[in-house]
Amino acid sequence: MTPEQKFQQLFEEMHQLCEEQGWGDPFSYARSREIHLAGILGHNVAETYSGADAVDEDGECEYKSTIAKSINGTYNGISVQNTWEEQETYLIEKKLGKYANHYIARYEGGKVVEVWKLTGNDVLMILLPKLQKDWERKIHGKHKDPRLSGNLTKKEIYSYGTQVL
Repeated sequence: MTPEQKFQQLFEEMHQLCEEQGWGDPFSYARSREIHLAGILGHNVAETYSGADAVDEDGECEYKSTIAKSINGTYNGISVQNTWEEQETYLIEKKLGKYANHYIARYEGGKVVEVWKLTGNDVLMILLPKLQKDWERKIHGKHKDPRLSGNLTKKEIYSYGTQVL
């Protein structure tokens, strides 16, 4: 069997497994990493692509992963609301704060080398000021992509998180 044939076989097997388990397409966005990480952490895979990534002991949770040399968590593609008050409410109630736990994972190749758990409150505390600055820039038309983005740095993750792997 050639490497291409082996890849085709594994690709099809992975897709079939995900269909059987109701996990959806493992090759859509970062779904395969969500499924992989949920298995490692003992969480249940979320049933849909939008919203929560998995369910842990405290309920729905959010996953972020990176292949960078230093761990970080990027939150991007966040819808922009008309006022900062509306934006803050959206971030707290529907986007970031609705998850009790956020898990940030760093991959090397196909393996997870570290995972940190942060509370939703800590993620909000770190990201709200960053997102407010980004919101102000977006409102004034200084960026092409109208959606908000913010990043958890290695220092912030290590300061506020708890290492779980």
